[in-house]
Amino acid sequence: MTPMGRTPDADAEYLMRDTASHPPALTPAYKTSVLRSPRLALISLQNSLSEVTAPVFSADELGPLDHDLIMNAANGGLPIGERIVVHGYVQDQLGRPVAGALVEVWQCNASGRYRHRRDQYIGALDPNFGGCGRMLTDANGHYACRTIRPGPYPWRNRVNDWRPAHIHYAISGNGWAQRLITQMYFEGDPLIASCPILASVPSEDQIRGLIALQDRSAFIQLDSRAYRFDIVLRGQRATLFENAVNAENTTEGAAR
Repeated sequence: MTPMGRTPDADAEYLMRDTASHPPALTPAYKTSVLRSPRLALISLQNSLSEVTAPVFSADELGPLDHDLIMNAANGGLPIGERIVVHGYVQDQLGRPVAGALVEVWQCNASGRYRHRRDQYIGALDPNFGGCGRMLTDANGHYACRTIRPGPYPWRNRVNDWRPAHIHYAISGNGWAQRLITQMYFEGDPLIASCPILASVPSEDQIRGLIALQDRSAFIQLDSRAYRFDIVLRGQRATLFENAVNAENTTEGAAR
């Protein structure tokens, strides 16, 4: 519900994107952005059906272990590393829960290596860890998954640059305008302060919004620590006021 108690129509437009809250496309310290960033300013267009609609996902399209990265690629054993739970809420910028959103995650293993043929880092591959998962948010916008805490890894940006431990997210909400791809980092990681990618984020407050906090209330006894990571998507406009005259005033006006 909106603050005025009204829900938006199914085809309502989404609020304008706040471009100032996103990193600039061209960030020379993040070297791969130099070639792939647009050279001209983006043009804002009015929402059409292609922005306010999106695929609808159902639970029967997901496998029973899609949300469990500890088990969904296990091959006769369990993956190596610290077991963790990651959970949180997906809401829009007006505070409304986004139910039925598809949350996809992917990550490297505990040694910092992705299960990808082009990843040639010397970190060991884990035969029991695939590093991919997906889940749907419930009616309150909540999601949760089990996984192995990813390791940091070096990358060819500058000499001796290392990526902090992170999990990639792709969220598909109720409309394509809510599509979001982002990364989650971990509280207390010393590599966050020196990451060129995070250095492109406009403010410290926004960087803190990308860092998951340890959540002791969600720990699993003798099993896993837990982290909470909430996600905010664009919100739909709603009609906050109506100009309709109530029945009493209409009758009075007609009598005059």
